[in-house]
Amino acid sequence: MKLSIVIVNYNVRYFLEQCLLSVKRATEKLSAEVFVVDNASSDGSVEMVQQKFPFVKLIANTNNIGFSKANNQAIETATGEFVLLLNPD
Repeated sequence: MKLSIVIVNYNVRYFLEQCLLSVKRATEKLSAEVFVVDNASSDGSVEMVQQKFPFVKLIANTNNIGFSKANNQAIETATGEFVLLLNPD
């Protein structure tokens, strides 16, 4: 795996969807994995990711653990040579 992309989300479903559409197009010819770490959103973000983006490795937290800890959750399991931290908004 060459690239691991980590996106932390909290209640920005619309922006997350737009971000993932862009990431999907941008990584079509790359060896990449995409993580979304959701910090207990109440706007249906988790369900949207599950339904529309099955390639995403989703971590759905039951509490908002904060931006840094959420990034670290995905980085711990990432297999890419490089890690890109990307904000959905």
